[in-house]
Amino acid sequence: MPGIPRPFAGDDADEETFDEYDEFRPDHLPDPGQFLRGADVLTGEEHCAFHRLTRDIFEERGVYDATFGYNLARLNLDSRHPDAGWRYARAPDGDGADEDVLLAEFTPTTEFCPQSDTLTVGAFRAWNGLSDRHGFDRVSVAVAPIHHESTDINEKLRNMERRLDDDGTVESPERSRESGERSRGPADDADSSSLPF
Repeated sequence: MPGIPRPFAGDDADEETFDEYDEFRPDHLPDPGQFLRGADVLTGEEHCAFHRLTRDIFEERGVYDATFGYNLARLNLDSRHPDAGWRYARAPDGDGADEDVLLAEFTPTTEFCPQSDTLTVGAFRAWNGLSDRHGFDRVSVAVAPIHHESTDINEKLRNMERRLDDDGTVESPERSRESGERSRGPADDADSSSLPF
């Protein structure tokens, strides 16, 4: 995605800085947090396969980290931030639920990351808006509790998920504006499938 400013991306970010998408490097990933507790955390090739798919979905939907100027999936591979990125798990079966749900927990690079709200909402909309790309009925998203606004962000995500459960649709750009995600722009009259996130 060209044209994104990279105010904090250093010139030291050469190819040796990043792992490959087919490498599972737990020492370069955040530890699974409380959102994934009791769930079947993806590791090895299973983690890598879902993360490669995530890269493609985020690319299509424009889920980019503006601070670093790259597809948000690449944060998992950035050895400069070994405690940041995504971890995934299969939700445990319970209450007779027949849905196959993936849990995705995002750990930002800092506890005050100003993009955590936008990035997790964007990821939620991307995964669930393109649900035909993966084998899950739903992807449930949370930001790790290290973030100072994790409670508010996660409540917003649960509200979006309830709407998804109620009528099967991903929150529209209009509803996102009502909840303060972004202001009106010229792209709002376009087909929502072409909008970022």
